[in-house]
Amino acid sequence: MPEEESQTIMAVDELQAIIQRCQILEEADFKGEDFNLFQVAGQKCLEDGYAAQLLEVIQNEKNKVIIKNMGWNLISPLVRCIFMYKLEDDKREHCLKILDQLAQLCNPKELFLGLLEQIEQSSGEQVCQTVMLLLQPLQTVLLKLQNKKAYSVGLSLAMIMNQLTALPVPYTEQQIQEDKLGLCQCCNAVVDFAKPFVNEVVKNMEKSSEYNDMELKEELLKFCMKSLKYPLLTAQLEQPEGIEEHPFQRFATEIIDILWDIRELIPLVFLHRKGKSPHWENQEFADIEQKNSADSLACLSYLMFVQHFGIDYFPVVFSPSYLLQCNMTHIEVLLKRTEESMLSKGLDLFESCLLRMEDNSLLHQYLEFRDFIDVPQDLVKVMTLCPIEHLRKKSLNILQLFIDKFDAEGKYTLFRCLLKTSNHAGVEGYIIKNIKDQIHLSLTKACDNIWFTGHHLVSLLDLVLLLPEGAETDLLQNSDRIMASLNLLRYLVIKDCESDNQTGVWTTLAKIEQNFLKPLHVGLNMSKAHYEAEIKNKKENRREAHSSNTVCSLTVSGEKMPAMTTDMQLRVLHSALFTFDLIESVLARVEELIEVKTKAVMDENS
Repeated sequence: MPEEESQTIMAVDELQAIIQRCQILEEADFKGEDFNLFQVAGQKCLEDGYAAQLLEVIQNEKNKVIIKNMGWNLISPLVRCIFMYKLEDDKREHCLKILDQLAQLCNPKELFLGLLEQIEQSSGEQVCQTVMLLLQPLQTVLLKLQNKKAYSVGLSLAMIMNQLTALPVPYTEQQIQEDKLGLCQCCNAVVDFAKPFVNEVVKNMEKSSEYNDMELKEELLKFCMKSLKYPLLTAQLEQPEGIEEHPFQRFATEIIDILWDIRELIPLVFLHRKGKSPHWENQEFADIEQKNSADSLACLSYLMFVQHFGIDYFPVVFSPSYLLQCNMTHIEVLLKRTEESMLSKGLDLFESCLLRMEDNSLLHQYLEFRDFIDVPQDLVKVMTLCPIEHLRKKSLNILQLFIDKFDAEGKYTLFRCLLKTSNHAGVEGYIIKNIKDQIHLSLTKACDNIWFTGHHLVSLLDLVLLLPEGAETDLLQNSDRIMASLNLLRYLVIKDCESDNQTGVWTTLAKIEQNFLKPLHVGLNMSKAHYEAEIKNKKENRREAHSSNTVCSLTVSGEKMPAMTTDMQLRVLHSALFTFDLIESVLARVEELIEVKTKAVMDENS
């Protein structure tokens, strides 16, 4: 007899011997040694490829009590063997049948711990495989538990989600289609796993609100909150053209449905308005959960108001301005993130809320809420600091939308705030252009707008028509703001006659000249002289150098630029001079207009 066959027969014989010995014992007489011998012999049968014989032993009605008490010990070697065999291998099929039998026959409490241990020990590529393999037996076991069922369901879901959280979320269309680690498939399988417990909660809520029912409901709510944060907050939820059924869209729909079924969807949407967390039995957990749930709640709002998951459940009685107010907290959470998937969700949510509103309909009183001041500042940071171009462009469009929705006083207040806080010449230039547009509307409309004419406008012009650091201001760095300010001043001088003085610009002209025009003249002369000297110096150095390709360094606006050849540096310096010439030409035109208009008035009066 070959040695390998002899060893296999020995393993089966050993198992049979242990079974026969235990068959004559009462359940209470099983010893630790019996458990160890059964585990070793069963494991050896599995590893030697004789799962069929082990299956026969387990299916034998006479061994029912033994398997009930000892079978859970086989979970670890069983899982290893299942992954070892190929899908079409008969031995793998036998192992799967053994797993199913153990779920039916074993002590639920012991098997539950054994299954969770396997999930906890999985890592990398095997996480989703292990979870998918063990979900069905785990569900079977949990449905049989009588004591601490809610706790056990919660522990299972928490363990599964903690393991999945370590995996990267597929983001691109190709990644979603490939689903290399199986995360997309696994997430939807976990939802199916939870459904019987959701149905149990729904059924019990229809009867009464007993403590145990509330406990299971809380565990399902925790699962939904974790699912909203991962993977849904990170996932790309737009429908790609090449995917017929988007797995994360299905997952999102299921999570929203669970929240609706357990009557928590609408309370969660308005959670921050109430200032308290859902009904938790443990207040300490409630405090921690409230602090950590911001991402989940932001994702929930995105799903409802942008992707319209569960929107049919939402009451249509709220005004667009109230919905914007409710969502500003979530928008702020998302805009403070740096990841593309989260930033884009924040911008989409903000845009969606604004598009529901009519222009000029948002009352200025909303700016008394801190979120309405903080969010545009976060938007400015995205516009100026985000490395992703399409998000920068989108944030600029949304800032304009936000401005358009406010009434006149709201626009005025927002402009003042952004001029003081943006610290970016491009943004300040953009705001000044908006101010000019509002002044134009005020001057051309029949109705008088007190916020962009008269003393209110003069107060605003004090912030606009000045150089931040006088003549020492870096004109190149602030060129966007300076050009916008000069264009505004030119517009005011042309449109507003000194006799009418609707804007107040003529009465404050002396201050404008002192704080803006004169320092700008001085600054231009200093800057041009500096850059012309720098150009002269570079040209002399180039003549002395062996080659025009000599690499030098250059500092512009206080920042050292990357290494460039002398020719490249000269082009940069000439570009700066061109900017100064452009500013100077507009400045000269403004002063010419002021002189002409002032002289005309003097001639009339003489």
